[in-house]
Amino acid sequence: MKLALTLAAALTLAGCAHAPESMRSTSGLSARDYYPLAVGNTWTYQAKMLGDQRVVTVKILRQANGFFEDSQGAKLTEDAEGLRDDKRYLLKNPVQEGTEWDNVVSVSAREHYRIVQADAPCEVPAGHFEHCVTVESQTRTAEVTLTNTLTFAPHVGIVRLSTHADTQGKQIPQTEFALTAYATPASAAPTSAGTGASAP
Repeated sequence: MKLALTLAAALTLAGCAHAPESMRSTSGLSARDYYPLAVGNTWTYQAKMLGDQRVVTVKILRQANGFFEDSQGAKLTEDAEGLRDDKRYLLKNPVQEGTEWDNVVSVSAREHYRIVQADAPCEVPAGHFEHCVTVESQTRTAEVTLTNTLTFAPHVGIVRLSTHADTQGKQIPQTEFALTAYATPASAAPTSAGTGASAP
């Protein structure tokens, strides 16, 4: 069973949240602060998919019917509840440790999501970022459990993605993405590796 995911496939996640107030939060930041949506925004990743290494570039191409469509086929939007694609939420408010949401995608598959870390630093080839949020999701079927981990940096987007499959007692790595450069509305040009901030 081929389980490799593209970045676009990994961006089809789920929705309906709650969290204990005592959990660590992101100092007032909301889900919309963690994925800047504008036509022309671009992210470049070092990608490893089932051992095959490549460079993947994601660019927002257009806005249509309330969604921003990117070059990998994802359709994204933001509302009061959080960041979502055309089927479910990717990151939900409140953005704090312990927030959880679920989605039943078929009779045999259920997705469960949880913010496992909030307001933490993270490091990728594109640089060092503060106030990052990590979301872990699990999709279970009769044959396999697929675990997907997404790390978001504020005003940047997804900086790290990893996926592994648990099957027959074995943990099999599937995909790994690490941000190397990005261009958002605050920048005139993409950042280079190691800068950790949009270029002026």
